Amino acid sequence: MSPAVPEQEERVPEERRVREEEGRVPEERREGRAARLEGRRVLITGGAGGLGSSLVAAFEARGDRVVAADITDGAPLHLDVRSDDDWAAARDHVVEEWGGLDVLVNNAGVAGGGRLDVAGMDEWQWITEINLFGVVRGIRTFTPLFKQQRSGLIVNIASLAGLVHPAGMASYNAVKAGVVALSETTGHELAEYGVRCACVCPSYFRTGLVDAMQGTDTAVGKVIGGLVAAAPLGPDEIAAAVLEGLDRGDEVILPDEAARAAYALKLGDRAAYDQVMRRQARHLNAVADPS
Repeated sequence: MSPAVPEQEERVPEERRVREEEGRVPEERREGRAARLEGRRVLITGGAGGLGSSLVAAFEARGDRVVAADITDGAPLHLDVRSDDDWAAARDHVVEEWGGLDVLVNNAGVAGGGRLDVAGMDEWQWITEINLFGVVRGIRTFTPLFKQQRSGLIVNIASLAGLVHPAGMASYNAVKAGVVALSETTGHELAEYGVRCACVCPSYFRTGLVDAMQGTDTAVGKVIGGLVAAAPLGPDEIAAAVLEGLDRGDEVILPDEAARAAYALKLGDRAAYDQVMRRQARHLNAVADPS
């Protein structure tokens, strides 16, 4: 694409110019959106447990209307993030019940991983279908509605693993890095329509997700399980930090100190970061083969 010549720039409508220059909607539209900061309409995937249920409680505590969508039996709204039909039904549900949606939280995910020569392709396909394509489906489903509304907020729960990449977690690192990249792309692409996108990248926190971790590499499961059990924060603290980050307008939310420190080390001292990552890799290999 060629850059616009000055004559073309002069013909750009003022409303569009404001959106392009400021990355947000014009003042009159922002005022309308601000009026809905309380009582927003929120859909949270994976909302029946773990961080999802903590996010449901945190939004509801602010007076928002929230529907928890989950594959779990008895969830308020059934949603398998791998199913296009389920996503279409979720969109129809919020339109019928609320007339639209203000916040989509793509939280549903699974824990997995494994060393490069241990994890099978079936494990790669399983985690990619849920953790990455589940987010893709959510964004694709609701983008037309958000464009029509000219407002909306998409919150993608990724992981520090999307920014910092330890050994033994190749598949998990790859899909979470994909969510980070997808989130940034979404934010750029939809800014003109008044739609924001935020990506959340927590470090280890206490959650039952690791209890359902799948994979043939038991050494990785043992190491990750120990890190999760020793984590200082639980899902309620992470959820509170997520809402604080959204309030600030952060596009990348690092909700805990461990995540902030690890990412700062990678950005600020790559040699030291590499040493830490290689030391972690040696520890994993020692757990896998103590001889």
